[in-house]
Amino acid sequence: MKIGLLGHGTVGSGVRKIIDGKNTKEISQLEISRILVRYEKDITDERMTVDIHDIVEDPNIDVVVECIGGDEPAFSYVQAALFNGKHVVTSNKKMLVNHLGELLETARTRGVSLKYEAACGGGIPWMSNLDRTKRIDDVESFRGIFNGTTNYILSKMSDEGSEFSVALKEAQDCGYAEFDPSDDIDGMDTAYKVVLSSCKGFGVLTSIQDIDIYGIRYISARDIAYTCTHDYVCKLIGTGIKSNDSVSATVIPTFIPKENLFATISANFNAIESDSRTLGKMTYVGQGAGSYPTAHAVVQDLIDLLYKQDISVLREESIHVDNTSRVSSFYVRSINLDDIQDIIEERIDEDTCITKKMSFVELASLIGKLEDGAVFVAEVMHDCK
Repeated sequence: MKIGLLGHGTVGSGVRKIIDGKNTKEISQLEISRILVRYEKDITDERMTVDIHDIVEDPNIDVVVECIGGDEPAFSYVQAALFNGKHVVTSNKKMLVNHLGELLETARTRGVSLKYEAACGGGIPWMSNLDRTKRIDDVESFRGIFNGTTNYILSKMSDEGSEFSVALKEAQDCGYAEFDPSDDIDGMDTAYKVVLSSCKGFGVLTSIQDIDIYGIRYISARDIAYTCTHDYVCKLIGTGIKSNDSVSATVIPTFIPKENLFATISANFNAIESDSRTLGKMTYVGQGAGSYPTAHAVVQDLIDLLYKQDISVLREESIHVDNTSRVSSFYVRSINLDDIQDIIEERIDEDTCITKKMSFVELASLIGKLEDGAVFVAEVMHDCK
């Protein structure tokens, strides 16, 4: 099977090394014919080109692997590849979320596959297991630690008492966080993965604009100290729950009891759990990012295509997100707590409280009333379920 590889950065170079290594009989049947690089100066291999047409219009190339990242030109390149009858494997979660419906429709009409195991969970076989589960059972819900960068930061803060800025700098020094870490610390990266997991697990297309998203940008050592003294651990959790005619989808820092499995997941690891009627809860733990874990997932998709093992159950339909039924208590730290006295269950100190139980929709309204650009919010999980 001949492959056109778009991008030769962290993930793309990992894919190239695995395939060129020919370590198994499966990989020996894969061949990278062309590699797209950005500039002429980047050409270090005779297979490299700066012309996308050398790949998407080559009739000998069976699959295009997109590892460029970002929205454009990745979207245009993937659309062109699908339109020209080539399967596509991608690790690009942001591009997928922005254009998923359109890409899936093009793949369907051209009779090819769009595979994106590597876009969610890194080396964890999360997407393929959702596909396998829903061949037999309805996936009722999922939740998990989807972002290794924030998990590393929160682990450092819990284990060493570090302030957020110190833990973030260390994550950047280790290569876990980008120079601009906004997508990670503001919860957007996790939200992209919630959208993709909803598509795979529930067979529905949701809009990221409808998800309630709270990040960890304004978390402090004080907040972590509260979790330690109350037998909690803070994790950034993405959740999806399917009901008859809607989906609840949220991203929020969560105070999890120490005996919960998610509380034990440290460093840059991911842990994601699905729940279905006959299989029950299944949890997948592993490296969520990095060159080889992500490249491994890309090559797994390629081998599935090689053996015609595309088991995707394609029945996606657009559906609205409704978080009115998701009810919980919340930890809120704000300089303007006096403006929300009527919803406070427990006052921790002058700027921190635990709220009465409320829905995520009510929480969003509450945050709006506070008019505090640096408010920190976390869900409080009162049990281990």
